[in-house]
Order: sequence, then structure tokens, then C-alpha cells
Amino acid sequence: MTRFNTHVEDHGTHVTIHTPDPFSYQQVVAYLNRSENECLHRVDGATVYKAIPINTEIAVMAVSNPTPSRIEIRLLESGGCAVSDALLAAARYVWEWFDLDANLVPFYQLATGDPVLKTLVTDYYGLRLIGVPDLFEALCWAVMGQQINLAFAYTLKRRFVEAFGTRTTVRGHTYWIFPDACRISELTPSELTALGFTTRKSEYLAEIARWMRRGAITKQGLLALPDLESVVDALTDIRGVGKWTANYVAMRCLRHRSAFPIDDVGLHHAVSRLLGMNQKPTREELGVLFAPWHGYEAYATFYFWRHLLAPEY
Repeated sequence: MTRFNTHVEDHGTHVTIHTPDPFSYQQVVAYLNRSENECLHRVDGATVYKAIPINTEIAVMAVSNPTPSRIEIRLLESGGCAVSDALLAAARYVWEWFDLDANLVPFYQLATGDPVLKTLVTDYYGLRLIGVPDLFEALCWAVMGQQINLAFAYTLKRRFVEAFGTRTTVRGHTYWIFPDACRISELTPSELTALGFTTRKSEYLAEIARWMRRGAITKQGLLALPDLESVVDALTDIRGVGKWTANYVAMRCLRHRSAFPIDDVGLHHAVSRLLGMNQKPTREELGVLFAPWHGYEAYATFYFWRHLLAPEY
């Protein structure tokens, strides 16, 4: 969070974030609006609404884009916290959620001379890698998405959140906070299989929750590790977390730019479509394709994922 303080202005009733270039709020909203079954934020026109936890309370924010270079954050509910504290927490959340600390200039310079990346950054100019700031949520979401299509993954997430999460209602809309690890660690497998999870995934989610509850894995601890390999090794010690899941979490929660979920089905699908391939690329072909983009594998992957949302597909 090296640049946060110099980009935020507190206006008392709202805060303004001056966004770094390149940035497109429209591209961010398009990605956030990719599923009608999303339950952890709401998109209405060009405004994004989301609840965030502040200590033991829940605040609800409205995020908008009054000018191309500014994000405005207002509170619908401060959750019993001082408004100034809640606004600052909301701004920090959005800064991390939208990956505004990332310097994308080198990535875009690289893309300018690359025929594949040039197409992606031209079509989705200013898109940031939308994150999952909470480690437990990121791990659970990755496990939920293992070996199923995205639509069903969203269905499972909604059932999970509405069964075990925390909610608040503001101005006629209900907002949810992702379930707490302590709560999930106490569940029996049958309570999760009743929602449509397989027995194995139910066991994985409970195992992750137990690791989180006892502090055996923490976001702070993972961020302190020296490199991506160390992060992947630490995460894959958890039952149910393989290399794909570990790289996904490293990419979307821990912000490792070189994280590369090479076995991701959506990535294979996007690459084959963009390149006009008759079949999915092999791991070897993906390795060759991504080799010139070393250090930016996470962003390249995310732009390929965004390509799957294009209207022509």
C-alpha cells in the first residue's frame, strides 16, 4: 500500500481516490457485473455497493466514478464506527480491491510490442486485477470453483454466504459479509453437502477454516514470505489446496504478479478463442506463450479471463 495516502482525499461526508494511470472504472464495473448471482456486492448502473467488516461491525459503501481520474466513496451505513474511520477503511478496501497500488506502466509497455497482449490491453484498456482481499474468502472461492463451471460456483457461493454469513439491510437492500472461518470450522460435512457441495469439497472448506482459526495460515504471514514459490509451498500444505488454487490465491489475494494458474480451464478456453485454436492449448503451449510475459503472468491471465466476457462470445 505504498501510494495510498497520497491518492486519497477526505471530504468529511465522502472520500475521493485519485486513480493511477492506466485505469478504467468502466472495465472494473464490467468485470464486477459478470454474474447476476453475485451476492457480495451489487452493481446498479455505474455504482458499486458493498458491505465491508470494520472490527465487529458492518459498513456499507457506494463506489462511483464522477470523473475519469477519480473514484468517490460514500457511506450508506458506518456500522456504528466514526464516519471518518469507516470512510478510511472503505477507501483502503477499494484501493486493494481494485489493485490501485500496482504500477501497470511496464506491463502496458511490454504489451505494446506483443501481438497477443496488445489486443487484450487495447480492448480492455485500464482494467485492474480485481482482488479478493480476504484470505479465507479467496481460499474458499477457489475451492468452490474447482472442476465446476463458473455459474454453478456462484450458486454454491450464494448458498454458502446466505447460510453462514452475516448480513445487514440498508435502504431496502441486503448486503452480506463472507462467513467467518471460526463459524465454518464448526460445521459438519453434512451441513455443507446439503447446500450442494461434494463431500470432498465440504471437507476441504472445513480444513481451511480450521487452519485459519488456529492461525496456522494468515495473510500477513504469507505476505512476509520471500517469494511466490514459498507462498505456494505454504498454501499447498493445506488439504484441498493444490498448485492451481495456491496460484489463484497468490494472484487475487496476495498480489503476486508472477502467479500463474496454468491449469485454469477458463484460461485455456480464452487462449484458444483469442488465438483461433481448434483445441485447448497444452500446458507446454501455454508455457511458451506466457514466457515473454514473465513477471506479469497474473495480469495476462486476468485479461484473458476478461476476454471470456466479451459480447461476441
